[in-house]
Formats: sequence, C-alpha cells, structure tokens
Amino acid sequence: MNAELPVLKPADFASDQDVRWCPGCGDYSILAQMKKVLPVLGVPREQTVFISGIGCSSRFPYYMNTYGMHSIHGRAPAFATGLKCTRPELSIWVITGDGDALSIGGNHLMHAIRRNIDVNIVLFNNSIYGLTKGQYSPTSPVGHVTKSTPRGSIDYPLSPISIAVAAEASFVARSVDFNTKHLAATLTRAAHHRGTSFIEVYQNCNVFNDGVWDYMKDKSVKASNSIVLEHGKPLTFGDNNEKALRLNGLTPEIVDADADNLWIHNETIHDPTSAFLLSRMRVPAFPEPIGVFRAVERPTYDEQMNAQTRAAASEKGRGDLGQLLHSGDTWTVD
Repeated sequence: MNAELPVLKPADFASDQDVRWCPGCGDYSILAQMKKVLPVLGVPREQTVFISGIGCSSRFPYYMNTYGMHSIHGRAPAFATGLKCTRPELSIWVITGDGDALSIGGNHLMHAIRRNIDVNIVLFNNSIYGLTKGQYSPTSPVGHVTKSTPRGSIDYPLSPISIAVAAEASFVARSVDFNTKHLAATLTRAAHHRGTSFIEVYQNCNVFNDGVWDYMKDKSVKASNSIVLEHGKPLTFGDNNEKALRLNGLTPEIVDADADNLWIHNETIHDPTSAFLLSRMRVPAFPEPIGVFRAVERPTYDEQMNAQTRAAASEKGRGDLGQLLHSGDTWTVD
C-alpha cells in the first residue's frame, strides 16, 4: 500500500534561489499565486514541471521547487509538447511573455494550442520588452514611444486572447496580476482542464511600462473598464452593474442592465465566435473581459498520439531501431 502523499504548503514550492525581478514587478504576484495554487492541486513536486523561454517571466522555473527548464527563445511550447507526449503523467506549465510567445515563438504557441496538448500556458503581458530594457513588443499599442520606437510604434498590436481563440484553444482565460484572488482561481481552473489551457495575465512592468493596466486597477474607473465573465450570467459591468452587453447580430452594444435580450456568457460553446467577439473588446469602446472566455472538451494530442503508438506496437510489435536504420536502400562509404 502506498504511503499517503505529504501535505504540501506554498513554501514547499519555493526554491532556494533569490528572486531577481525588479522590486514592485507584477511577476512577484503571479509567482505567489502559483505557489498557493499548486498545493491545492495535490500533484507531487516531482511530477510538476515549469518550462520557459526567454524574458523576465522566463526566470520562473528557477524560483519553483519543482522540475523545470529555462529553454530557448520562443520554443517553450515545443519543449512542453515533447515532454508531455513522452511523460503524460506530468503536470506541465509553460511560462512565457508577450515578446517571447508572440514574436519568435508565435509559430510554436499557435501549433501547441491547435493540437490541444495537455499543458498550461501562462502568458505574462506587460506590452513591453522588459529584459532587454524597454523596446516595444507585439502587444504594444500603436503610437507607443519606446527606445526602439522613438517616434511611436507603427505596428498594429496582437491580441493574445484573439490568437488563442482563433487557434481554437479548448481553454482560454485572462486575469490580472493585482487581483490575486481572481488570478489564483483562474490558475486553478486552468490546471484542472484537460487540454491546452491558455491564460493571459495583465502584468505591470513598473520600470519600462509602469501603469499600463492602471485603467483596469484604478478603483475610480475599473468597474466601468472591466467585465468579469461568469458562465451562465449576463455580461454586466459598472459600479452597480447598471450596464450590460447585448448582441445586435454579431455586433456588441452597451445597454442598461434591465434591457431585454442581454448577452449571456456561455464558455462551453464549441463555436468560438462568441469568445472571439469578447477578445476584441477594448477600452474605451468597451470594458475588457477577465475570466474564462472558453472552456470546451476535445481530445488531446498527447493522448491520441500515445494511443496510436500503442496500437501500432500491438499490431506489429515494438520494432527494432537497428533494423529500421538498415532497411531499404543503404550505402557503405569507404
């Protein structure tokens, strides 16, 4: 009989490494909430893996007392794919940033999502390149003045949520670094989802892009600028939830909360149209949603791949690598 697993605490998931982010960085909040969530999941530390690419966020594996890998710029989803397919019992988290995931890593991110690999991808979005000292990133707004865009960015920004929904991610969510309760709840839901979980976290870089998300944080305006997604409930917002959203065909419109035919949030619809409409909402035209945009069930790539491998081995035997390498046309080079 196996001994019961020890009860773990957040401190058990903290490594002995000094955390080397700038004081006040939003990364600290995400790290703290992750440490609080992991003990609740009941997954042993030796079965938990954090894989990152390059950037400030990608120092994350050093600070977790689990297995981890600080990998190659933009390639963390590829490493996670290989690991999950060969070690399906592992709980794998990909930690990335808006620059790492959406520039050089855009290809790998998109294909991990569309394949529905059973991993959790957490994208820290601060709309700036922090590690390389303040250049504009793929999520920086048009006109943003940085060291690399002294006359203002002329690039149109990407929406991480829109990309995830367009790739038909089976779980898509957004949270914010300063709303710790919401962030912890979102990470927990993502961990329990079977398939690719994609979570965008609005994260403040207080050195190179300080205050980028203040319109979602300032108590005087955040109720009007944000809308909390709750499955089966109308999309209401405002200080007293006096405003709501309604769909006029495929066009969202703001109405009074007592109006007819309010938009009821349904995160389980397989058609991603509704989730995509929500992903396009931006202040000041609309409040920006936080919460779960989409949560649907569909087969995972790793399960299907391993099922095919077992079926092939059952039908044809396990095979012989040496025989394979020497089969067909071979040549001997003197």
